[in-house]
Amino acid sequence: METTIKISGMTCGHCEGKVSAELGKIAGVSEVKAIAAEGVAIVTSLETLNSEEVSRAVVTAGYRIVL
Repeated sequence: METTIKISGMTCGHCEGKVSAELGKIAGVSEVKAIAAEGVAIVTSLETLNSEEVSRAVVTAGYRIVL
């Protein structure tokens, strides 16, 4: 399953790495591709992601989800 998450505040490769690392810690996530230029992270997972876990991971990385 692929989920696209809009994230504000990412500006560079370092930002992409932080977001990818935190989202990658969520159980069931197999791949994360954060794209700062587009302000998104594309997450591949085995099942539907828990929105609270996703939000916590993005905040832990230092960014915010755009609703």
